[in-house]
Amino acid sequence: MRYTTPPAIDDLLEMAERALGAIPSELRENVRGLAILVEEVPDDDTLEEMGLEHPWELTGLYRGTPLTERSFGDVPAQPDTVLLYREPILVEWVETGEDLFRLIRNVLIHEIAHHFGFSDAEITRLEGEG
Repeated sequence: MRYTTPPAIDDLLEMAERALGAIPSELRENVRGLAILVEEVPDDDTLEEMGLEHPWELTGLYRGTPLTERSFGDVPAQPDTVLLYREPILVEWVETGEDLFRLIRNVLIHEIAHHFGFSDAEITRLEGEG
C-alpha cells in the first residue's frame, strides 16, 4: 500500500494485526491474549526506564513478564502488551526505505521474542523468516 500522507495510528494498528498473522509459527502459536497498542511516541518515563534520550530511538516495547521469568501458577496482573510507536517507526521507514508492513512485522517479532526470552541472535533469525 502506498501512502501520500503518513499512516495514522489506526493504519499502523491494522498492519500490526495483519503482521501478527505473518510472524513465524513458533511465536504465533504461543501468543494468545496479547494486546497490541500503537502510540505516537514513548512517554518520558519509558524513555528514562530504557535509558534513552530521544523518543525516536524506540520503535516498540514489550510490557509483561517474559515466560522465562514466570512460575507455573503465576497469574499476570495485566495482559502482555506490545507497544508500537508510530513516529519512530515512520522515521525508520523513511530513513531505511524498508517496506512498512515488513518493518512493523519485524518490530512485533522483536518484541514478542522478548516475551519468550529469546537471544538477539534468535530474534535476528526470526526477523529474517518470511
